[in-house]
Amino acid sequence: MLGNRQRARPGERERTDIGVVAFSVILFPPLLIAFLLVMERVEEPLRRPASSREVTEFLNSATVAEVDTLTSSGIRRALFRWRRRRNKSATSTNPPMV
Repeated sequence: MLGNRQRARPGERERTDIGVVAFSVILFPPLLIAFLLVMERVEEPLRRPASSREVTEFLNSATVAEVDTLTSSGIRRALFRWRRRRNKSATSTNPPMV
């Protein structure tokens, strides 16, 4: 019935399971720490309060989509979108000459 397949020896399956568990136990803590560090970087701009200068600048230069975000999701989300747009435009103001 098994054809060319060989049956596993009695202790072989247990060794494979132990190896997988040991590998998981060794890798889980570093992967968890890496995930937490990435999430901290993502959350840091969201925790930073908006200054009055930023709010004034936002109101003067916001697009319609950003104002819609302000009314539907609040000032934090709207400022996040505005900062992201402003940072993209700041990096692309001087395109390379080809």
